[in-house]
Amino acid sequence: MIQQPPPRKKRDSTIPLINVVFLMLVFFLIAGTVAPPLDPTLHLVQTSDLEGREPPDALVLHADGSLSFRGQSTAPDAHIAASGTGPTRIVPDRDVPAQRLMEVTGALRRAGATSVILVTERALQ
Repeated sequence: MIQQPPPRKKRDSTIPLINVVFLMLVFFLIAGTVAPPLDPTLHLVQTSDLEGREPPDALVLHADGSLSFRGQSTAPDAHIAASGTGPTRIVPDRDVPAQRLMEVTGALRRAGATSVILVTERALQ
């Protein structure tokens, strides 16, 4: 009588899964080091103590809704008449109502400004 070999045990299918996870780990380790780190002796500029000033060629929209240019009160149409048409920069106060900001930008466009550029603060986070 011929003996049959004992049945083979099925291999676990976790080996391919482990290979995929290992390859993903290697990929993310390499991808995370693509950008070179900053020089450790470099000290970045701190701007927390700087005094905030508007650009000299920009209109300032104050929190109360008033508009000024280089320290003098002005109106949108008077500003465009004095400075001419073209791009107009405006620095709005953080607390100015959005409705007032829209009114001023609309008045500047109607008075002849080709574009109105809002100047904002950019912060590193």
